[in-house]
Amino acid sequence: MENRLTILWTNADPITAEKMVFMYARASKKNGWWDDVTLLIWGATASLVVENEAIREKLAELQEHGVHISACRACADQLEATPVLEKLGVEVIYWGEPLTEVLKGKGALLSV
Repeated sequence: MENRLTILWTNADPITAEKMVFMYARASKKNGWWDDVTLLIWGATASLVVENEAIREKLAELQEHGVHISACRACADQLEATPVLEKLGVEVIYWGEPLTEVLKGKGALLSV
């Protein structure tokens, strides 16, 4: 298994985002627990990013620490979040196939 972690972030609760998702992603990079950490914005979390400035600031901090941030294009487009995500430097792609590859063993998946 590759030393790669993908965090599938679907829970749009800001406390969960800050106290679990973001905290673990940052610590993982800072402490070298994983070589690569990708935070995947999926579903309602795309709307949370658009609506919540504090969340956007936290995402920028994660990017500064080397966490790769990506988003599901299908979700982002449907929720009209794509322009905001792209402006934040978030990669917006179709994630069906890449997520399937992770699930088949190309890295670890943490789903929140």
